[in-house]
Amino acid sequence: MTAFDEYLKRGKKGHLIGVGGVSMSPLAEVLAGAGMRITGSDMTESEKTDHLETLGVKVYYGHKASNVEPDTQFIIRTAAVHDDNPEIQAAHEMGIPVYERAQAWGAIMKYYKNALCIAGTHGKTTSTSMCTHILMAAEKDPTVMIGGTLPMLKAGHRVGHGETIVLESCEYCDSFLNFFPTIAVVLNIEEDHLDYFTEGLPAIQRSFRQFAASVPENGLIVANLEDENTMEALKGVDREVITFGLTEQADVYAKNISFSGASTSFDVYCFGEKLTDVTLHVPGLFNVRNALAAIAATMRLGVGANAVKYGLAGFNGAGRRFEYKGKYNGADVYDDYAHHPSALKVTLDTVERLGYKRVIVVFQPHTYSRTLALFDHFVEQLCRPDQTYLAEIYAARETNTMGISSKDIAAKINGAKFFDNFPDIVADLKKYVQPGDIVLTIGAGDVYKIGEELVKP
Repeated sequence: MTAFDEYLKRGKKGHLIGVGGVSMSPLAEVLAGAGMRITGSDMTESEKTDHLETLGVKVYYGHKASNVEPDTQFIIRTAAVHDDNPEIQAAHEMGIPVYERAQAWGAIMKYYKNALCIAGTHGKTTSTSMCTHILMAAEKDPTVMIGGTLPMLKAGHRVGHGETIVLESCEYCDSFLNFFPTIAVVLNIEEDHLDYFTEGLPAIQRSFRQFAASVPENGLIVANLEDENTMEALKGVDREVITFGLTEQADVYAKNISFSGASTSFDVYCFGEKLTDVTLHVPGLFNVRNALAAIAATMRLGVGANAVKYGLAGFNGAGRRFEYKGKYNGADVYDDYAHHPSALKVTLDTVERLGYKRVIVVFQPHTYSRTLALFDHFVEQLCRPDQTYLAEIYAARETNTMGISSKDIAAKINGAKFFDNFPDIVADLKKYVQPGDIVLTIGAGDVYKIGEELVKP
């Protein structure tokens, strides 16, 4: 199949399936802005599709073979769109090449002088968002693609006109191997996405190693010195590496860390010299590490100390990353995207230091394969809250061929409550929550709706 680069030309016509998605809508905007003729389809109308239509992108609602217009030259799809989709079938019948979203972003990346790609099992969205804040403070006018919503942008993306593109880069299905980073950030590496990485950690490390090694000879790898899996994966990679961490052995490190409520202050040192002091308005040592990764990466792009200091001072979290939702009956309600046991541990470690009367967690596991593979680790963490609620597993891309349910987790935890629908969870919470509590809805699915319903006036 012809490389997607051949289609990145003014006047070429493409069709994007799932065009209203979080990373498909900015892709459509970039392609349309480059003078290409773009159509798209999605199941439902949204703010994103409405915006695209104002840019001249024709959007079809529902998936039908007729949505693929006869003069279409290429198709781009999301990972959720499979070969049984009628538009994919029509493309095959018409001889139209079908590309994955990551292939298109990878081709676009080549047109930027600086391509900053942030990867890792955890922290990608937050670190990408922090990089965005710093680069915006430095007036670099970046193009940005984030896997969540950044309040400053009121979106998960930004189409800029500078020399830099910043992308959250996911390892699932090796999608980040379609990218061409000039700076590759590796935040951490753990076992995850085991439905794809069936060999476990060694396969995941090989993928990250290949991602990091894809930077050019004058490129840069930014790596977490304190993460053994990361440093092992990068051994022998013949590229410049800058490390970050909470230890002075790292190239970029934090000293004099202090906590005040949900805020964290620290001094940033680079190669033994103090760069600046920083106050983050998000809690936890994991966010200090995320900030250090962002600082190490953006410094290579000519960012100064003031942009670091004031860019991070303006960061109040990304959507669904320990996001404050409101109050109910004197309790604070937060939402978090954690869907892996180690991310769950980090979230609970952070919350336990905040001094609430009781910690109440509503957890929705994400995918059957992850729940089964990491079952005991989920149980270990979900025993910690004062009260744990389990919502049914969010299927995402899977079907339940494994016979696993959240009810199985609840059965292993004293006092845990399982409900197979959200209204029953909300009703029980309303009877249980008291002033001084914190309620956390946690998971990568739609569990956030429970907290939003709880805080409704």
